[in-house]
Amino acid sequence: MTDQDQAAAKRAEEQAAATKKRDEDTRKRLAEERDARQKEREERMAENAKVKPTPTQEENDLAKSGVHIAEHEPDGSPEQSTEHHPANPDKHRTRETKPAQGSQSRADYSTRTSNPASTHKAE
Repeated sequence: MTDQDQAAAKRAEEQAAATKKRDEDTRKRLAEERDARQKEREERMAENAKVKPTPTQEENDLAKSGVHIAEHEPDGSPEQSTEHHPANPDKHRTRETKPAQGSQSRADYSTRTSNPASTHKAE
């Protein structure tokens, strides 16, 4: 075997080893990502299991029968405030608009004039 053949064989072995390592790393990363997604899904399902629908079936049945329900039973979700708080009150401002400075009269406003249609002479 010549030096070139040996060098080529060595490069081929190195490339095969690098490919194998990359494949193993990719499989490991994908398995970790899959496990993380599964864990997140299970946590989300556990949180959702604590919450019941609003209105409940009983409340729906009572409403169908004509009973007015002023306050629903808690559904297990965090309480929501009825007050509106912007995320950043410093950036939330209402802009006041004012008319443009200049003449206040419309006398200097010009439009195209329309020419009345010419009258046709009947022959």
